[in-house]
Amino acid sequence: MAIASRLPGERHLGREDADQIATIRKSIIEIGDDWRVRHPWLTRHQDGVGLAIFVVSILGVVADAWLYIAGVLPGWATILISAFWLSLLHELEHDLIHSMYFRTNRIVHNTMMFGVWLLRPSTINPWVRRRLHLHHHAVSGTESDLEERAITNGEGWGSYRLITLLDSFIGIYTKPFRMPQLVQAYVEQEARTPEEARYLTNINRMSYFPLGAMHYLLWHIFIGIHVYQWVFGPAQVPGQELLGILAVTILAPNAIRSFSIYFVSSNLHYYGDVEAHNVLQQTQVWTKWWLKPFQALCFNFGETHAIHHFLVRDPFWIREAIKRDCQKVLRENGVRFNDFGTFRRANRFTRAASDTIDP
Repeated sequence: MAIASRLPGERHLGREDADQIATIRKSIIEIGDDWRVRHPWLTRHQDGVGLAIFVVSILGVVADAWLYIAGVLPGWATILISAFWLSLLHELEHDLIHSMYFRTNRIVHNTMMFGVWLLRPSTINPWVRRRLHLHHHAVSGTESDLEERAITNGEGWGSYRLITLLDSFIGIYTKPFRMPQLVQAYVEQEARTPEEARYLTNINRMSYFPLGAMHYLLWHIFIGIHVYQWVFGPAQVPGQELLGILAVTILAPNAIRSFSIYFVSSNLHYYGDVEAHNVLQQTQVWTKWWLKPFQALCFNFGETHAIHHFLVRDPFWIREAIKRDCQKVLRENGVRFNDFGTFRRANRFTRAASDTIDP
């Protein structure tokens, strides 16, 4: 039964791992199917649920901005609440990349894709990310996994990794030769012809254009103005008030949201010594209480993403609803929980003798 349940890339795996993967996948399907039976309305209207999350999240960001400008909501609250709404849009983008909403209505689908990008300008073009993310699923933890390696997965922990998680552009500037090497590894694995290789190289060079470039330009100007005024004293800067409003309502919420998802995702995935296509070795699960502030701004990504690696079918809000039952299955079948030794091991799967993890 288990061998027949293997996906094509898993055919080389050993019997024990293949059996565990098949057991997990079968159980997640059953748990999800049972949830759908108990909630038939949500199942029948999955497109509508996705659209509702899209509209409510955008209205939430707009309402936060209006309340801040009106003096009702303080800046710190505006940043945190807006970051939450934006985290929903990030998860929605991920579901859209897997075509979970409006698969047959490309106008609505692509409108939502553009909307989640417009409100999250610190991220790359979602149509470019779609191919990167599908490639990530195929090669997770290996050298050409550009999506994860770009956010420092596999790097040793230190100032460079922290800076890159806080600001992707500064990370690129700090090690200017690193990103071309990552792109080259991705292209060599993904491209089937020289023409396709050139296309993928060029499209990834432009992945932050134009929204990402605008976001980081304005964000760096905002930070630069405040550093200058802190060092040299108050100074009149044209447009500073408008830039300040933009920083509180869009730039800063995206910065803190991006750090949260990058921190969780880059440490959640293993890298370097994983067996190709062995889902048991690709991710761990994070459930500790001290992670809650990060989880709150990436919609519990650390608790649910391992489920997605075993079964892509379910949107993020269903994964959240079934996570407890799924986590029990994951734990019983060898998936690691709270393996924080990876901070010392640069995401390597092989554990050091001193490492302790949840049983």
